[in-house]
Amino acid sequence: MPWPPPEAATPGAHSLAAGETAGSIELGERTVSYVLRRASRRTIGLTIDHRGLRVGAPRRASLREVETMLQQHGQWIGEKLDEWSTRRPPEALHIRDGVQLPMLGKPLTIRLAIGANRCVWNLQASEPTLTLCLRAPTEAARVLEKALREQAREHFAERLAHYAPLLGVTPPRLSLSSAKTRWGSCSLRSGIHLNWRLVHFPPAVIDYVVAHELAHLREMNHSARFWEILAGLYPDYRAARQELKRLAVTCPRW
Repeated sequence: MPWPPPEAATPGAHSLAAGETAGSIELGERTVSYVLRRASRRTIGLTIDHRGLRVGAPRRASLREVETMLQQHGQWIGEKLDEWSTRRPPEALHIRDGVQLPMLGKPLTIRLAIGANRCVWNLQASEPTLTLCLRAPTEAARVLEKALREQAREHFAERLAHYAPLLGVTPPRLSLSSAKTRWGSCSLRSGIHLNWRLVHFPPAVIDYVVAHELAHLREMNHSARFWEILAGLYPDYRAARQELKRLAVTCPRW
């Protein structure tokens, strides 16, 4: 599942992955660069994010068909590219005593202390805290990420165990990712990969991503059948999907 990470980037600045080709097209009075990726899909799809315009097309689709689609959606493409160009990335989080960040959608206060690079959680307090007991201040980022990863794995595993039986499947293998462009992915061979930074978001949003990736065990695409399966598993997926897009641009980074 693609996601817009908080940092901004110049469209087209990223190196091409295997199976991708770069192109450009005149849309009105502007030249628009795009990345084309062919795959086993039925329709041509357009995505615009921090990387610019990306096009997914069936393997048999001609370049003419692709560019006809781009022309038909020229105004929308221009508007979305302009929206992305004006977005400002949030400032990097400075880890200091008393700073707050969201965990499962609620404020978590970070405390700093001297110690052997371990963490002390107090989630039952009226104001939940996480104390980082550090050998040196420079260890704060690594220790904080480790602690949040552990919470993420525990929560994600519980939600996979909840939704998998509803789909009639065995809970798949879970791996955490640090992907910059995806919240999650699913493979019949390696299981489900979920971005650990989802732990910052409310449970309903995490559930949507979990259900989305599980639905791919039935349909490894985004066909109409896929969305039907997802709707049966997580009926309110549209609202959660929009909330994920909104929260993505404010996801804490350090």
